Amino acid sequence: MQLTKFGHACVRIEKDGRRLVVDPGGLTEPRALDGADAVLVTHEHFDHFCEETLRRAADSNPALRIWANPSVAGRLDGLGARVTPVGEGDAFTAAGLDVQVYGTWHAPIHPDIPRIPNIGFLIDGALFHPGDALTVPDSPVDTLLLPVHGPWSTTGQLIDYVRAVAPRQSYAIHDGALNDVGTAMIDGLLGENGPGTGTIHHRLTAGASADLG
Repeated sequence: MQLTKFGHACVRIEKDGRRLVVDPGGLTEPRALDGADAVLVTHEHFDHFCEETLRRAADSNPALRIWANPSVAGRLDGLGARVTPVGEGDAFTAAGLDVQVYGTWHAPIHPDIPRIPNIGFLIDGALFHPGDALTVPDSPVDTLLLPVHGPWSTTGQLIDYVRAVAPRQSYAIHDGALNDVGTAMIDGLLGENGPGTGTIHHRLTAGASADLG
């Protein structure tokens, strides 16, 4: 299984010639969807979901399938059975990969800001993308896609989250608003210069890939 990062929170997973894309949003290069067989969307925020991009991809590829929470699926009307609303506890196959859904809500930002639905996806029983939440699946996770920066978390929370999930390795996502100083600071605290998580932490530059085995 190969992981490619396409900026901020979007990744592409490839296995056996099939391509699955997660969270192609407004900060994602459109080429992330080139050759995609399926798309997963965690929630409706612009940096994770771009309706125009998905509709354009669906127009150019009639076989493209999309799975998302009901609030996102409802905004893709007109695509019919190609869009499937899913929620916590659901399981399905996308691009030949088994997917399990975990979580319900976006992480709280402030009591005065209403929370929105957010789901996470455990892919192929190994790779977990939580969206904008610190959801802990009840299944083992080999590779955690870790949202390292947002208005709803601290680095201390991330350390505790990684400890709770206990993956073999993590890859940084949701880092589009960080400069080089912020990136180095967070990577250091999640790595050997921090208090320790028991997890190897990695960062991919935009367009770079990693073989997950």
